Amino acid sequence: MARTLEVDICVIGAGSGGLSVAAGASQMGANTVLFERGRMGGDCLNYGCVPSKALLAAAHAAQDARDAGRFGVSATPAIDFAAVRAHVDGVIDGIAPMDSVERFEGLGVTVIRQSAHFASPREVVADDGSRVAAKFIVIATGSSPAAPPIPGLDAVPYFTNETVFDNPDLPEHLIVVGGGPIGLEMAQAHRRLGSRVTVLEAFTMLGKDDRELAGIVRERLAHEGIDLREGVGIDRVESGDGVNAVLEDGARVNGSHLLVAAGRRPNVDGLELGAAGIATSAQGIQVDARLRTTNKRVFAVGDAAGGPQFTHIAGYHAGIVIRNALFRMPAKVDYRALPWVTFTDPELAQVGLTEAQARERHGTIRILRWPFAENDRAQTERTPHGFAKVITSRRGRILGAGLVGPHAGELLQPWCLAISRGLKIGSMAGVVVPYPTLGEVNKRAAGSFYTQALFSERTRRIVRFLLRFA
Repeated sequence: MARTLEVDICVIGAGSGGLSVAAGASQMGANTVLFERGRMGGDCLNYGCVPSKALLAAAHAAQDARDAGRFGVSATPAIDFAAVRAHVDGVIDGIAPMDSVERFEGLGVTVIRQSAHFASPREVVADDGSRVAAKFIVIATGSSPAAPPIPGLDAVPYFTNETVFDNPDLPEHLIVVGGGPIGLEMAQAHRRLGSRVTVLEAFTMLGKDDRELAGIVRERLAHEGIDLREGVGIDRVESGDGVNAVLEDGARVNGSHLLVAAGRRPNVDGLELGAAGIATSAQGIQVDARLRTTNKRVFAVGDAAGGPQFTHIAGYHAGIVIRNALFRMPAKVDYRALPWVTFTDPELAQVGLTEAQARERHGTIRILRWPFAENDRAQTERTPHGFAKVITSRRGRILGAGLVGPHAGELLQPWCLAISRGLKIGSMAGVVVPYPTLGEVNKRAAGSFYTQALFSERTRRIVRFLLRFA
């Protein structure tokens, strides 16, 4: 039945950003409506972060069994792919109640399970004709996998991150188009579960990451038998005995299944943004630093806002919107301490500027490194590969940090705090950390900033002079 509602906040999209805005606004006293036409929890819960990390966990367990001999333990994994899929589904089911309609209605949110589009600058209309007039509207519609312009792609079956977890059978040979985080995570997961895997990347694997750190990941994937092909163009794909990719140089890659992981596009179709005076670009909805669209009563968050495409950024955006809309605070986004992690093994985690970015912006910089091979905990667990890398100014202000190695995403977090608070390297070098922990790599990397000066001839002269009076 069509109805008319007048509310404080109207949120379109129940992914990470939309749910965070709706939950926060309602609990703070705002009358809130939430639209979602699909599955509650959005891409992250149903097709992205959660199922991919669950699949990676299963793959990691299989690899641990293969590698158990390094500890004097013998094991051979037996892969039951149906059970692996059940594990992935179980993880989603375990988290889903936190994102459910019932939970949000319990928080006081009015949830409408329909599409919505703008009818005017401050009014949206649902599929059944219901109208919602709101003081503020938040667009949190996320993004969808983009299909690259490869001839023949529309005529062959292929997976995206939205469909690959529904595959009932382990691929015999998976061809992955795209060497970014999603493509490489899925490539390694399937390889460790028993598939042959070929990755086709038009440019460079992990092209947005630090080259030195990304190289360690690339070496590990190649060592595990993944066929990595960079700088290759695909002339066409075609059906045959499975799926065939014909490269521009004439080479053919014959696979049983195809996964396309070559970028994403914002979900803005059907919103009738023009009726609200909202401008867009190829990247998404145009927003200012306060995440306001060209209609100042409408905000956009997460992937729809055309910025960094990470779940944690959508959550961060939600906080910016809450402060602006409810408390009238001119809060602005600040990406100086933006972290991102690729959950391959080894993990690759970064925050702030990469080495190339720092050199371009600051000229003279300092590069600090500390290898996991010189960390006792890493040695006890036979994970000595990789290192921490920190970029500072000449005077020690921390500009960026990255780690490639075990639990890199967890180890990155002190650097996130340091950069967000504008700390200098001495703050990390002086902290006391427990032994033996992987976290010592951070302290050691930071301490290396002072090594040259501390153990210099000048220092030795000073020490010898002072000892005369001891």
